[in-house]
Amino acid sequence: MQEVVTLECTEARKEGKPVSRYLTTRNKKTVTERIEKKKYNPHLKRHTLHKEIK
Repeated sequence: MQEVVTLECTEARKEGKPVSRYLTTRNKKTVTERIEKKKYNPHLKRHTLHKEIK
């Protein structure tokens, strides 16, 4: 069972920049914890840690 989740940048708010968000999917049955991935933030112009939000 795939679920669509939103990943949000963790570093942008600290620097006063707009946050970047990405949509991705995960399998609810096999992945029970929240997802964390390194993704590109175009406002900061570098790769940053993005965490799953509700």
